Amino acid sequence: MGRRVRRYAVRAILGVVAFFALLIIVFRFAGPPTTHTIWSESRRLGGVEWDRVAIEDIAPSAVRAVVAAEDADFCGHWGFDMSAIRDAIEDGGQRGASTISQQTVKNVFLWQGRSWMRKATEALLTPAVEAIWPKRRIIEVYLNIAEFGEGVFGVEAAAQHYFGVSAADLTPAQGARLAVVLPNPKERNAARLPPWLQKHAARVQDGAATIKADGRASCFES
Repeated sequence: MGRRVRRYAVRAILGVVAFFALLIIVFRFAGPPTTHTIWSESRRLGGVEWDRVAIEDIAPSAVRAVVAAEDADFCGHWGFDMSAIRDAIEDGGQRGASTISQQTVKNVFLWQGRSWMRKATEALLTPAVEAIWPKRRIIEVYLNIAEFGEGVFGVEAAAQHYFGVSAADLTPAQGARLAVVLPNPKERNAARLPPWLQKHAARVQDGAATIKADGRASCFES
């Protein structure tokens, strides 16, 4: 009986691994049809704003702004920013250490929350995504599924919602404003930032220019 249970358990584990492997390969080329967050918010709100665009149709300054704000060493790590993790531990867990790669894995394949199962699965899937997807693909997917406001998903919908322009026409200042709402999209409005967030957006805009100049944007710039 015990041997049979172990055999079924191994088959179940292999099935889950094969399922995620297939999804990772498929989403390397095709955008995910939805995510758990988009699906749940659509049900809660009765619909969401969501438009997907190719990275070529997003203003490069906006892409750099998001990277500068969320994960400035995006091009230099393999999915986990060990220095940021050490800093977070030393700070008592008061700061975030998730990379854009981790956030993409969480948003595409998993669910929100802080359970150990979710974090462990994220830790296993992130290196696989990093191995199969180019960095440019990771940031492209991230920008297309990130929440920029209540019921507003993806940089194209956010650009239209807040500024009435397409993602391709975002100015560097507008891209920085979108970047600073990402940590708290339900409470922040990119078109009406309080003074302290306006200052933060200005720093992010400077940071976006910096990572372009020093080469830290090279892995996702065409």
